[in-house]
Amino acid sequence: MRSSPILFLVGLLPQAAWAQATTTELPEMVVQAQRLDEARSGISPTYGANVSTLDRRQIESLPQGGDAPINQLLLTFPGVVQDSFGEIHIRGEHRNLQYRLNGVTIPEGIQGFGAFLDSRSMQSFSLLTGALPSQFGYRTGGVVDINLRSGVNDPGGWVSTYGGSFGTFQTSAGYAGVYKGWDIFATGSFRQSLQGIEPPTGAADSIHNRTEQYRGLVSVSRLLDDTTRLSFIGGASANRFQMPNNPGQPPEFIANGISDFDSARLRARQWERNEFGVLSLQGTRAALDWQVATFGRRSSTHYLPDVAGELVFNGVASDVRRQSAAAGIQADGSYRLNDRNTLRFGLMSMAERTKAQNAATVLPLDADGNAVDAPFDIFSSRSATNWLHGIYLQNEWRVTDRFTVNAGLRGDYADQAVRTGQLSPRLNVVWRPLGGTTLSLGYARYFTPPQQDLIAPFTLSQFQNTTNAPLSDRSDAPRPERSHYFSAGISQQVTPRLTFGANAWYKQATDMLDLGQFGRALVFTPFNYQEGRTYGLELTGQWRGDRLDLYGNITLSRAAGRGIRSSQFNFEPDELAYVAGKFIRADHDQLITATAGAVYRPWDGGRASATMIYGNGLRRGFANSEKQPNYATFNLGLAQDFEVAGGGRWTARVDLINLTDQVVQLRDGSGIGVGAPQFLPRRAIYAGLSRSF
Repeated sequence: MRSSPILFLVGLLPQAAWAQATTTELPEMVVQAQRLDEARSGISPTYGANVSTLDRRQIESLPQGGDAPINQLLLTFPGVVQDSFGEIHIRGEHRNLQYRLNGVTIPEGIQGFGAFLDSRSMQSFSLLTGALPSQFGYRTGGVVDINLRSGVNDPGGWVSTYGGSFGTFQTSAGYAGVYKGWDIFATGSFRQSLQGIEPPTGAADSIHNRTEQYRGLVSVSRLLDDTTRLSFIGGASANRFQMPNNPGQPPEFIANGISDFDSARLRARQWERNEFGVLSLQGTRAALDWQVATFGRRSSTHYLPDVAGELVFNGVASDVRRQSAAAGIQADGSYRLNDRNTLRFGLMSMAERTKAQNAATVLPLDADGNAVDAPFDIFSSRSATNWLHGIYLQNEWRVTDRFTVNAGLRGDYADQAVRTGQLSPRLNVVWRPLGGTTLSLGYARYFTPPQQDLIAPFTLSQFQNTTNAPLSDRSDAPRPERSHYFSAGISQQVTPRLTFGANAWYKQATDMLDLGQFGRALVFTPFNYQEGRTYGLELTGQWRGDRLDLYGNITLSRAAGRGIRSSQFNFEPDELAYVAGKFIRADHDQLITATAGAVYRPWDGGRASATMIYGNGLRRGFANSEKQPNYATFNLGLAQDFEVAGGGRWTARVDLINLTDQVVQLRDGSGIGVGAPQFLPRRAIYAGLSRSF
């Protein structure tokens, strides 16, 4: 696979030129850029939302540091549950996650957006949950708000090498600086491993699980005058995955004369590509702050089956392609009416072209329903153009210095498989009755459209009388989810170093969206529960000291639904009948989740860190009526900064992941929408060396 050209951007300019430009232009640009950064933050406030944040210093202090995947960083926040294939669930949601880069929403790709970014590219990293203000639409289960590094605020660069267990090797490079008035940041990385995704067995090594991943990102901006800034952000990723094998599986069919096949020799693969670009213009004039951005994104996934082997084990081998191209515009503004009132307003409009293809090799059935060894192909293809539109208006009313009300109204319209829209009121109240005490109450009406690029392209009649015949004869189109969301929270700063918090939420949904993996390909299919509800409680605490940082989170959560309203052909008839009559737990529901961590800095440049993740098990079994066993994993990290004469600042680190080598089975292959068993990786040791300059 060809490496991304962004890997080489950091070397296009002589280092002396960067240094000279930074010295002569940086001071004035810092003042202007910081003023615009503050204005951009003021456009999208977080009143009433629960906000968890990591800055770059905190990211570098955790185990794996800047080499940690983004989903692992998210697991340090309250309300976040880990799942297989790198999936995470926030407050009982399946995906429904929005990413924002420097204040602009990026449409999610087919496999989610996490593969776009490396942790080293982030200046700060926040998760917003709860009853969000009205500027947040589209995906509202959680908002990952990322501010990228910049040459004005954080000049310099790095090269890094990291690796260890499972044949893991990871290298990255990046640079941030100012050149002839342009604030430039560029980074690129490469990763390979023999542990691409969670394996289907608990063995120390998995079979046929290699991955290669390339990522690149570039961000450039320029001040057009003292109050206006032009910016561009672009990124790309290209990933290859082997599909891990589960040895010892019994063959089920005879295909092409083959009745005996070693399941450890399957050779299925999956390729993923993603590219995005954002061009934005931001300005501030007296009482008005504004930002207008255009964005584009392309995403594709291609699953290549082992046709001979999958026919023997599954009776079907599907070559699956999913493609999506999206483009749109987002505009946001803030106007200070007076000392007490600030209006905020904006819109987003996005067009998406999706294409789904399935080339399935199946076996016919005889009159008695037995498979006949005469494989043939069925091809299905569907293309569609979909539109999403949203507009909002809200007012922040500072009643007193301690009491703020933020009220807004949002309108959304989706022109997809189902054409529909919704007006959504939002209300947040924040009260600070005492020094260090903050109380918040919030209500939000949410409208969440399904991912159209994941909807299967075929009609049920194509597979009648074959080994891939549908489980039922219904296939209603997935619909947007509509919900009422209530939240309440309290935060108490006991001392300048010690803070405690508690947050509760309740969501009542109609057409609650969920995702399931109903085949061997790592492509999810959306479906709706007719009714759904999620609710829970988060307890948090943190200590920030001169040499010791501590954090701890405990989350109690429930997610349940009743009645399958779409994509019914994926479900067993007895499960459909059972779910129609009662609420069941969603497959990603986990009652208790706890995380904790500590960072100790015994001397200048030295860091020792430890993190823990506990879960009492995701759901399994018929209609998700059972659960997986409890588990707890521990990670350790050691890092030391040092300087070499004439060689700049270096950092050496060693990380131990899954310290106790616990065998953790996240999934056993049963449950609604669960396609295969998955285990967390076993104990791993990694080491790395990076140089900053």
